[in-house]
Amino acid sequence: MSTLKIGEVAKRSDVGIETIRFYERQGLLAEPDRRPSGFRQYDESVVSRLQFIRNAKELGFTLAEIKELLGLWFDVNTKCVHVRQRAEEKITNIEDKIRLLQKMKRSLKKIINQCERRDAVDECPLWLGLDEPRKNKKARD
Repeated sequence: MSTLKIGEVAKRSDVGIETIRFYERQGLLAEPDRRPSGFRQYDESVVSRLQFIRNAKELGFTLAEIKELLGLWFDVNTKCVHVRQRAEEKITNIEDKIRLLQKMKRSLKKIINQCERRDAVDECPLWLGLDEPRKNKKARD
């Protein structure tokens, strides 16, 4: 089996060298063997694993969730239902985020509409709303 240097792995997987080192520190990749020269040496499977990690990130999985998925991959007792449950949980999480983003969008649109009727920046609803915590702190002092 041929071995690859970290630069070759990075190029083949379209992941940066520092990202590979970070994933090693996070336990997403095993610490590689080293050549007598001290260079890391990787086997071809690391490229596939990095592509898996990148694809999972694109689907919205966090590194902790990806680590869990990788653990399932190597667990002989894992069934498809276990992986499906993780995907369903991710969908629920995404739907929650969408609802929160829609609420944020509605709030910003409301502020924008209020801004259209104001001229002076000291009357701007966005400034007034964002400045509220500071005003409350001054009032308590």
